[in-house]
Amino acid sequence: MDQSLAFVTRRRMERTAEALRKNNMEAYCVDTAAEVAPLVRSLVPEGAVVSAGGSMSLAECGVMELLRSGAYRFLDRAAPGLTQADIDEIYRKAFFADCYLASANAVTEAGEILNVDGNANRVAAITFGPASVILVVGCNKLVKDVAEAERRVREVAAPANAKRLSCQTPCASAGHCADCRSPGRICCTYVLHRYQRAAGRIKVILVGEPLGY
Repeated sequence: MDQSLAFVTRRRMERTAEALRKNNMEAYCVDTAAEVAPLVRSLVPEGAVVSAGGSMSLAECGVMELLRSGAYRFLDRAAPGLTQADIDEIYRKAFFADCYLASANAVTEAGEILNVDGNANRVAAITFGPASVILVVGCNKLVKDVAEAERRVREVAAPANAKRLSCQTPCASAGHCADCRSPGRICCTYVLHRYQRAAGRIKVILVGEPLGY
């Protein structure tokens, strides 16, 4: 990234991180994706029970590789040979994990976190259950306010994820939200975190590079 643009991005991340802290969440700023996995390792004790949402961001910065390294008891919903019943059971066991990792669809400069789900297993675990939640968020997901966050979901995150997951939805074909009623709809449940009652339970790692959708 151009150094002048990196400077502007870093300042925006720092403002957002301060807003998150005011909302009772921990926040960290790193410049590169390569710094994420070592930071996650420092935040999650070895041997902890961990689970994760489906996330391109976690894969792109090496966190999924870390979780599968043997350092943790990983509830891996993508492990070979699992049936749908097995996956559903992992979704439920995630509520009792020591740590849950995911990304966010958008984070506002006021320190609000918007996540949108189809099954709602990810937003449910982020909201309640695991004692610690770590969200890895690329700079492409930083937005001015909730209205921009919702636009980002409709115009970028939902269509891109629907395409990746081969969902039979209008957005997977058209590339933009049609507010459909399709059985495969990916944006069923909207959760906006404005404040975290348990201090520091939610930890947000802001990354000065684009990650995920």
